[in-house]
Amino acid sequence: MELTDNARMNRAHWDAESDDYQARHAGQLAREPLAWGVWSIPEAELNVLGDVRGKDVLEYGCGAAQWSIGLTKRGARCTGLDNSAKQLEHARRAMAEANVGFPLVHASAEAVPLPDASFDVVFCDHGAMTFADPDSTVPEAARLLRPGGLLAFNAESPLHFICWNAEANAFTDRLVHDYFETVRSQDEGAVSFSRPYGEWLRLFRRHGFAVEDLIELRPPEGARTTYEGYVTYDWARRWPAEQIWRVRRT
Repeated sequence: MELTDNARMNRAHWDAESDDYQARHAGQLAREPLAWGVWSIPEAELNVLGDVRGKDVLEYGCGAAQWSIGLTKRGARCTGLDNSAKQLEHARRAMAEANVGFPLVHASAEAVPLPDASFDVVFCDHGAMTFADPDSTVPEAARLLRPGGLLAFNAESPLHFICWNAEANAFTDRLVHDYFETVRSQDEGAVSFSRPYGEWLRLFRRHGFAVEDLIELRPPEGARTTYEGYVTYDWARRWPAEQIWRVRRT
């Protein structure tokens, strides 16, 4: 299927930036135990995915597939999907080093070339739910999930999204953008998306999801990160920069 303009821009961006991104962040992304977000909050603490043994799992914007590698070691049957061929090159190398194997799919999450009802879990830590349009990804996730399946994803919070000050090149302690209308942002060639909370809820409901949880991430005291440009520690201790949605296919 032909890429949308947004997907085309993001593919070009991540193909160009993948090597540098993995050089800067692979160490944090590949750490054990598996952990969520900019501040690496352990899955064992948040229990977002739960027991994945024997489940068919799609990582929805997998990058170098560090999460899928970890979940495969825990007994999941994983598939990694990413819009960037360069990111998938890193995934193949990481899989070989970890001595695990699973399918990798090069495609936009807005139009996934996989059959209906293929998965028990669709998830990402940022990934597709940040860099693809939710008006397309949420219905695609619904199509890909079996009844009772879990969609779980970490993404930028609406609060963080509207506090970006382009002139200062920083996230501020002021509301800079219109909460209701700022749902797409372009920065250094990458396009990202967000929604107000009410729109998220209506979007989930419209496509047959029931909300189980919304986890607003706060870095633990003294936390460190390789994502210094995303948000400062002091900002993230005061306000949620990231949020994890858990929604169930009814």
